[in-house]
Amino acid sequence: MAEEPGDIPNGAGDSTVTEFSTYEEYLDSQITPLDLYYLEDKELARQLVELGYRGSGEPLKREEFEQRKKAAENFRLSKRLAVKVLSSQGKDLQGYPFLQALAEREEANRSGKLTSILFIRTLNSKNQEISGYIDYAHRLKSENFEPYFARLRPFVPRTSDMSFYNWETQTCTSNSTPNFQVIADNENGLLFKNKRDRKIINVDPKEEKPGDNTTRTVIAAQEHIQVVIYDHLTRRKS
Repeated sequence: MAEEPGDIPNGAGDSTVTEFSTYEEYLDSQITPLDLYYLEDKELARQLVELGYRGSGEPLKREEFEQRKKAAENFRLSKRLAVKVLSSQGKDLQGYPFLQALAEREEANRSGKLTSILFIRTLNSKNQEISGYIDYAHRLKSENFEPYFARLRPFVPRTSDMSFYNWETQTCTSNSTPNFQVIADNENGLLFKNKRDRKIINVDPKEEKPGDNTTRTVIAAQEHIQVVIYDHLTRRKS
């Protein structure tokens, strides 16, 4: 829900204070070259601005400027540290290890610390075997996960995921995502290239190591035939 004007702290969105580091810089912005030409004294020019004899509009007093500056900084920090409610929060996932695994990775995938690839082999509503590789972070951003964590809807591969295969109809699709590039024409099999750090994730189960900064976890999920999660730790520049 959008904030009402009265909900925004005074100075939070005020460019008058956010674009200047100090009160002196704010005063200097009101001084023209012509003022300095005639006055020949920058401190005097600042005093005249503060008294309202120079500049445009009613100037801020030092105390008011500092108050607005502090309010703007506090507002910025509160927005930065605001904790988003996770789709898995408050859900009873006892006895559902796959959903528990998704819940454990939700925050990290939403924040970009982690990009997880989910391999799922399961049966669709027509009892056809399907399988696919899913960009978990991308799915989190593009759809509502509440029904999945509430167990109102099964989480299954789609034709729009990174890789999808229907074993009965032979339908096969592959799609790159904002996080991964699909490399399907490789002699080593299907590979995924992380677009942020350009690391390769090899999902071949015969490979001992799936890639740099990547781990493979097998999940025993009662609702699916097979589930494997590849967690890629993304190293972001600070």
